[in-house]
Amino acid sequence: MTKLQELARNNQIEAVVLGAGLAGSECAWQLARAGRRVLLIEQRPERSNEAHTGPLFAELVCSNSLKSKDPESAPGLLKWELGQLSSLILQAAAGAEVPAGQALAVDRIKFSQTITEALEAHPNVTVLRQAISHHEELKIEGLRGLLPVVIATGPLTSEDFAASLSPFVGENLYFYDAIAPIVDGSTIDTSVAFLQNRYDKDLSGQEIASDGDYLNCPFTEEQFHAFISELKNAEKVEPHDFEKAIYFQGCQPIEAILERGDRSLLFGPMKPVGLTDPRTNERPFAVVQLRKEDTEGRAWSMVGFQTKLKYPEQKRLFAMIPGLENAEFYRMGSLHRNTFIHSPSLLDSNLRLKRAPWLRFAGQITGVEGYLESCAVGAYVGRMIDLELRGQENPPPPPQTTALGALVHAVYGGPQKNFQPMNINWGLVPLLEINPRDKQKKLRLAERGQRQFKHWMALF
Repeated sequence: MTKLQELARNNQIEAVVLGAGLAGSECAWQLARAGRRVLLIEQRPERSNEAHTGPLFAELVCSNSLKSKDPESAPGLLKWELGQLSSLILQAAAGAEVPAGQALAVDRIKFSQTITEALEAHPNVTVLRQAISHHEELKIEGLRGLLPVVIATGPLTSEDFAASLSPFVGENLYFYDAIAPIVDGSTIDTSVAFLQNRYDKDLSGQEIASDGDYLNCPFTEEQFHAFISELKNAEKVEPHDFEKAIYFQGCQPIEAILERGDRSLLFGPMKPVGLTDPRTNERPFAVVQLRKEDTEGRAWSMVGFQTKLKYPEQKRLFAMIPGLENAEFYRMGSLHRNTFIHSPSLLDSNLRLKRAPWLRFAGQITGVEGYLESCAVGAYVGRMIDLELRGQENPPPPPQTTALGALVHAVYGGPQKNFQPMNINWGLVPLLEINPRDKQKKLRLAERGQRQFKHWMALF
């Protein structure tokens, strides 16, 4: 008997979750709340990777935002549904929230600490800090056969473990993800950078009198073109010769966006719409926005400024941004490879591996993109395992008219050809009886989604 098998037997484990990121943490929480004894395995700090920095669960490595709080948005509906599932991730986000306009942004450390402490203290959760190199290590016999194992190793799955899955999943798909820099707030020149939200509106669309949650670094036309000229010629971190750089559209580095044309950033992260520079009472030609990473404003992330520039080039180029001439950085931007499987051909509707149903997948490795989405898929897989352990062999997923149902369907029912990572958006949700020209379309989609999610939960 292996050490892992003995640990599982001694703790009466009913399910195993590999990876304590957002998906794995939420999956373990859902199982534990349902009364299931769960073994949560996390490789850090024994083994780390190029993006994570510490041992805390659910560490946020790209931005600190969990998307829009607007109840009529698709992310807003997904948050509501996760609230119905008593999501640990959302509870932690509520307790660690920092101002960010319409976005749900969090203090990273407080957020991860809350999740880590909750799981480590739960009587139904056994935490094991150990690296797993091969999926065969996770084959553990239970009373009903092999224990269900959830692979929630995220986009940075270790090469040895990923290789062990190749007989089941074939060649791993991948794309490159870029991380935005974080600036020391005390080094920002606030005589130039100004606090303001776009259009100065709150969630209800009403005008607000507050200064705003974002710092905006305004460019003149001359400053913008000088910045673009230098950016085009700056040194970048290149992928290995044998790797083709494939970027996820929603998290592209600024250099990749710039390849579309010199003005392309004006329609992306440097767009100035809805902003007025108080020094000129006019709209800037371009802006770089900074969003709080913590309540006190000690750290600010550069919104949409994911980058693959070399570190010295980042310091040189970002000193050209008005207000950041003397800025110091808590973290520079970086580039890393993200792994995901071809879920439509490999997984069933409960995200079980068709060729080895004891293996489940959750989070970004399934081909969803984003913190909120990873959490949602983790919650879904946890719920499905609990239902199966209660005797329901093939519990139905939520209707596609719900945000969770639409997201899960995009994973297992996505296109067989050119399958790509997907965020939650209204484009995944069928209109059916809702008129596409209805001015209240989003409201109707959200209300219908809430009704049908409640009906789905009532089934169990």
